[in-house]
Amino acid sequence: MRNKYFLRSFIIAAVIILLSSFYYLPYYVSKPGMAKELEPIINVENGYDEQGSFMLTTVRMGRANIYSYAIAKLSKYQEIYPVEAIRKENETDEEYNVRQLHLMATSKLSAIETAYKKANIAIYYHYNGVFVLNVMPGMPADGKLKAGDRIFKVDGNEFDSSEQFIKYVSGKKEGDEVNFTIERNQKISEAKIPLKVLKETGKVGVGISLVDDKEMDVQPKVTIDSKDIGGPSAGLMFSLEIYNQLVEEDLTKGYPIAGTGTIDSDGKVGPIGGIEQKIVAADKAGAAVFFAPNEEGAKDSNYRAAVKTAKDIKTKMKIVPVDTFDEAVNYLENMKAK
Repeated sequence: MRNKYFLRSFIIAAVIILLSSFYYLPYYVSKPGMAKELEPIINVENGYDEQGSFMLTTVRMGRANIYSYAIAKLSKYQEIYPVEAIRKENETDEEYNVRQLHLMATSKLSAIETAYKKANIAIYYHYNGVFVLNVMPGMPADGKLKAGDRIFKVDGNEFDSSEQFIKYVSGKKEGDEVNFTIERNQKISEAKIPLKVLKETGKVGVGISLVDDKEMDVQPKVTIDSKDIGGPSAGLMFSLEIYNQLVEEDLTKGYPIAGTGTIDSDGKVGPIGGIEQKIVAADKAGAAVFFAPNEEGAKDSNYRAAVKTAKDIKTKMKIVPVDTFDEAVNYLENMKAK
């Protein structure tokens, strides 16, 4: 009888624990992710080999349940963020994921631009339209457009940039209908949507945020297989790996080199989130050097946070502050070979 009681109690407790793990709190938890070598996922046609390696660093981010929240509270290198600090207002999970993947796509384009410009190789562009990042609830596009839709014609017109797209739409009046030609899941369709004045801008629109969909034509060709990695924080390391395959000199000098930071088409390095967790990940992977965004020497810069974490975990990894791609290249060119 007693055994049956204990068995029933155990099953009830197990069910409660299982069900409660699916109850999400209004928080995200981030923790150290991985340091991933870039040479296997970036390929420049007939590119040069390297003796060392460049690595991107990641954090693991997920919605918090009561257990992951409690563990994060007790862990030194796990961070808790309210939902509004991670997702935009009224942004759905689907829209958040789409935004992260498109930020990664934009980051890859900027990395290619930066590396090929540095190598003095010509770049040609082809504009394909705009991607919808998110749709504002209650606005005309709500229910007609979705995150991930590619708009490539407006009223039958194609454009050479998102600026032309926005200028055309904002030149119309509230109540005017605009016909969008969109691609969704590899199928083409059309959506007629009336325009409405947006409170945020005072201009007419349909209530979407968007990003350019453009392609680059470069020779030699380059491919980046980033799969489901989202966000823009690998930009700097992408650009270093691409450039290293374009030039004969091996900038790694035989060392494992990690880092983080966004990159724009002019080679400027920008700050990212989760620098502390990325330092932990890079140290576990055995990196010798870590590039951190300097933010022009700001007191609360990524670089300063990285140095603090590096001291705390007693790593031998060299933390190097950078504001530009050129600064990272200069550091590597002057580094002694292993």
